[in-house]
Amino acid sequence: MPLAWSDFARLLEGAPLPAALVDLDALDRNVAAIRAAVRGSGKTLRVASKSVRHVGLLRRILEGGGDAFRGLMCYSPREAAFLAGEGLDDLLVAYPSTRGLADVAAHVARGKTIRLMADGVAQLRAYAQAARAAGVVLDVLLELDVAYQPLGGRLHLGVLRSPLRRPEDVAWLARQAARIDGVRVVGLMGYEAHVAGLPDATPFSPALNPMRRVLKRLSVPEIAAVRAEAVEALRREGVDPIVVNGGGTGSLATTTREACVTEVTAGSGFLCSHLFDYYVGQSLEPAAFFALEVCRLPAPGVVTCFGGGYVASGEPGWDRLPIPWLPRGLSYVAMEGAGEVQTPLRDASGVGLAVGDPVVFRHAKAGELAERFDEYLLVRSGRLEAREPTYRGRGACFG
Repeated sequence: MPLAWSDFARLLEGAPLPAALVDLDALDRNVAAIRAAVRGSGKTLRVASKSVRHVGLLRRILEGGGDAFRGLMCYSPREAAFLAGEGLDDLLVAYPSTRGLADVAAHVARGKTIRLMADGVAQLRAYAQAARAAGVVLDVLLELDVAYQPLGGRLHLGVLRSPLRRPEDVAWLARQAARIDGVRVVGLMGYEAHVAGLPDATPFSPALNPMRRVLKRLSVPEIAAVRAEAVEALRREGVDPIVVNGGGTGSLATTTREACVTEVTAGSGFLCSHLFDYYVGQSLEPAAFFALEVCRLPAPGVVTCFGGGYVASGEPGWDRLPIPWLPRGLSYVAMEGAGEVQTPLRDASGVGLAVGDPVVFRHAKAGELAERFDEYLLVRSGRLEAREPTYRGRGACFG
């Protein structure tokens, strides 16, 4: 059963607020749902660490996924080195960076599998320099931009990630890599953010929902075609793509159908931040929360919480704010929103909130919650099972 407001109130009685909590029972059910979405597809699932940012939870997710889950997708070379130092392995760094490469190469020299992402020659040269200094060869995936590009590419619908937008671009960079001592191209990645990260039925801009669904429907076959062509282009250059990565929580159903893909990725779905409530065909449930203290009662029907301005990255809008979750019936004051030091809320809950009571929120993005808190309170069966540090609580910040 999902945690009720009374459960949170009992758990947090006398506890310092703000506090962040993870419902381990809900997490386990989300792991099972995502595992079921992958099983039988012939693919494995790589867990996106940026959507968790908590070593203990990453271990739990990998363990719960069994043989269907393999490895982590990291967002920084420095983070990959940190996780390798924690004993984790099979790490794919999805975002190019020239910082922390010496540590990555040192872990590879000690036998760890860490692969880097590249979309240009400058990155390859930086990787090669670190590799040669450590006496190793660094494995690299090339990133294909799979944004929807109708009208002969004159229109770009999707995120701006990589300049490699055609199979021939991928082939060209593979040829450049072959001339650089210290790196080896071993695969391809293409992240369809405009499918995986675009809700089907968001209440924040409902008039655009039909357009979003059309974009996703048109994009999926285009993505499959260009990704398959890019894989063949690599093979013609003598590259055996042992890793072909794609997808995210919001596109598991479509990416797992692609024959050329070897693995898919998911991250936010495990904790189910509130943006993932608005996808059609998913059976995930909220697992991560934070609680603020009611510190003022400034007017009838209004409560003020202490802190709360945890706004998510991305295009500015009301969907980037945390949502008041429990008790039901709370909503933002439009002129203030979520504030740095206080957050007023209109209260139609009927609970009779008093000064000192907790109000429970959900963040828009799963991993960014961990950047606000040193620890997560881990709850199972309505009881506090453990308190464990986030990356931040370990003194680790990777951007």
